[in-house]
This record gives sequence, structure tokens and C-alpha cells, in this order.
Amino acid sequence: MGRPNVGKSTLFNRITGTRRSIVAPVAGTTRDTLAAPAEWGTRRFTLVDTGGLFGHTEDPLHDLVVEHGLKALKGADIVVFVVDGREGLVPGDAEIARRIRPLGVPVFLAVNKTDDKRARAEDFHTLGLSPVLEVSAEHGDGVAELLDEIIALLPPQKEHVDAEIETRVAIVGRPNVGKSSLVNRLLRQERVMVSEIPGTTRDTVDMLLQWHKRRFRLVDTAGMRRPGRVARAGQVEAVSVVLAKRAMARADVVVLVVDATEGAGDREAAIAGEAETAGCGIVIVVNKWDLMKGRPEGFAREFDDKLRFQLKFLDYAPIIRLSALTGDRTSKLLEVVDRVAAARQHRVSTSELNRFLEIVTAAHKPVSSARRDVRILYGAQTAVAPPAFVLFTNVASELHFSYERYLANQLREHFGFEGTPIRLRIRRRQRAEQGKGTRPSQGKGQRAKGRGRGEGNRAKGRDAGKR
Repeated sequence: MGRPNVGKSTLFNRITGTRRSIVAPVAGTTRDTLAAPAEWGTRRFTLVDTGGLFGHTEDPLHDLVVEHGLKALKGADIVVFVVDGREGLVPGDAEIARRIRPLGVPVFLAVNKTDDKRARAEDFHTLGLSPVLEVSAEHGDGVAELLDEIIALLPPQKEHVDAEIETRVAIVGRPNVGKSSLVNRLLRQERVMVSEIPGTTRDTVDMLLQWHKRRFRLVDTAGMRRPGRVARAGQVEAVSVVLAKRAMARADVVVLVVDATEGAGDREAAIAGEAETAGCGIVIVVNKWDLMKGRPEGFAREFDDKLRFQLKFLDYAPIIRLSALTGDRTSKLLEVVDRVAAARQHRVSTSELNRFLEIVTAAHKPVSSARRDVRILYGAQTAVAPPAFVLFTNVASELHFSYERYLANQLREHFGFEGTPIRLRIRRRQRAEQGKGTRPSQGKGQRAKGRGRGEGNRAKGRDAGKR
């Protein structure tokens, strides 16, 4: 922890060996508290990065940042207080030192940017904190010594327990649709910052949720606007969008949040398309449904029909209408996410699959893209997460796209692949080569004998003619 722009996120990324925290020369870049596992030697621990506290920043959400940062400090076993050695001691550092003394935990004062000759580490001894360690988060100087000091004072390590199976759930959507409000409602605590300012969330924030003996890792992501607007917004938002896309790529299930008052548009379709390409399970959440009360009968069905039309390629994704503000139907979301995650891992036996193929192809004859007569001879499931199948045909190397969609829908309905993309690969079965071994040489020999007899007969004829 420390003032804005002293290098906390750079040090966080250095120790965790990740690029989880956004680093930019803008004071107040980090807002939410980020946590990540770290390891030094044989010790494992959790490192938490907080937003900048008590320093100059033009971030309109700075008060919320401070509130969340102080809340994170109360749960710490050790505090690493990062200061800017290049800038020297400032009043904000003294205010932070005053706030952390009552915590009653070890405090390490890390004087950052000491690779710069202008750094004045000796100024910070007046804060009365010990030890004072000189580091360079950017280049790694002094970080090993800092970690040695930290693990020497960590509480006794608990016996390692094998990690439970987690379902990674990425909450995605445009800015200000209620993603962070939904995460807080599911967690039943104000874990991530919520405001009416679009773009409040910048980093991807991971949080664990235990629900009915299930373990979910909820990942709150930054709102994703059109690429043109992101480019105009600057470096911080561009990096936020990249991190959000990475969160989708790693997710088991993506929850696409749509604002009920605005509906879905091209941006939602683009976000959902990336999730589908990544092979994630997908659940569509229509948030702020409490604002739709009093609408005429049949409105909900019409809304869903319009949403299906706008997101045609997601006809397999379940839709849940809820309110993160009131909590209405939010528990239903976890039930559906659990089902979709399980469906994504489902495996079908080869015998069961081929019985299914026999039935569906008899009901609806296969059609190739070249409109040739084609038969599906047999198939097998080759992967899960997402489910993937290879189908062998007699003449075609691909089927008509409408028939592939028919097969995917039938697979989903018959085997319960709810909310998950299905990958189909079509292969033409290669005929086994006939006549291997001695047959070809025998054929050659027979042909040679035939040629010899023919030539002999023709020679006899020529001799007879001469006579």
C-alpha cells in the first residue's frame, strides 16, 4: 500500500510474476483491491494490491478507493508500505504511517525507485518505521531481500490442501450495465467499487464464492466499449479491455450482462462472439429488470424474442432476467452457471453417439456443401470444454452449414449441452488401400507375362507371313 503512483502495482506484478495489475504513469490507476497468490522459496502467501491512499490524484472515485484500501489493510498479516524515493518524503506518507500504526502488524517500509540517483531513502527514517528497505520494483533490485524479510515474519504455514475444483466465471458487458453491482450482490458484500461513472472498474478483480459445496471464482471485468472509443480514451482503458478479454479466454462460463433499459446491440454481439470463439459456456443476464415492472403482459416474452434476434448465434445460451439492486433472481444465476459449467465438461460414449447419429440422420438426411449424396458413417467425441466431435462421412469433407447447425442443436437437446458451444469437425473416411503386399508385384508379373505371350504370338505371325 502507499500513495498513488509510487509503484505499488509494479511491485505487485514483480512479486506475483503476473501482469494482473494495470501499470500506467497516471495517479489513481488502480482502484479496486487485487489479490493474487505468490511464492518465495517454500512459502506461499496471498499478495494484495490496493489503490493509492492519501495522495494527490484527480480520480473522482478517490474517496471510494481509500475506503476499500483501508478495509483491505484490516485483514493483512504484514503491510508493505511503498514510498517514492525519487520524490522524497511528503505529507501523504506521514498520514499513511499514522493510519497503519494502530493495525498492530509488522510494517516494512519499501523505498521504491532507488535505482535513480536522485532517490533519498534516508529521508524516510523520520517516519519511525523499521526496517527500511531500498528497492526498484521496475528492475527487481532489492525485491529478494524484501521477500526474505517478509517470509521470516509470516504466520506458521498451514498444511497444504489440494485446491478444490473451481469454476471460473467472467462477468462481462458494456460499461455501466451493473457488472460490479451483480458481483457484490452474489458475494453479499461491497467487494468491488460501484458508481454511476462509466469505467469505474479498470482491473479484472478475482473473488472466491462458496455456494452449495461449489466453488466459483468470480472475475469482475472492465466495461468493453467500441474499439474507436477505447482508443480515444487512452492507455488505461485500452489495457483494461485487454485484461477483460484475457479473463474471458480463461473462463469456464461467461456471464454477458445486458441493461434491460437499453437491450442488446452490436457491442454485446461482439463481446459474445469473442466468448463463443474462446469456447466458453455463456449465460445472458438481463440486469435492472426491476425497472421493467408495470409493463403489459407478454412484454418479457417479446423482450426475450428481440434479444434472441439481436444475438442470433447465441440461441443456445440461457437468459435470466434479474435485478442486482434488489437481489431478485440472483440466486437463480448461480444455479444456471453451475449447470452450464457441468454441461461443458460432459462426455458422450462412442456407442451412444453413434446410436444418436443413426436416428437423427434417418430423420433428416445429411447434406454436403456441394449438394452431393453423403452419409455419416460414424463419429466420436474428441474433447470437452467445449465439447468437440469428429464425424466421418463417405464422400464429403464438409457438411452444409445449416445441417451442421441442425446436428449441434440435436446434440445439445439430446445430451443436455446447455449454454455451451459445440465444435464439429467433418472428415471424409479414407478407403483402405487394396492390394498391398505381393498383389501389386503379381499383377505386374501377370501383365509382363501377358505382354510376353502377345509379343511371341505377334512374332510367330510375322514369321508365318514371311514364309
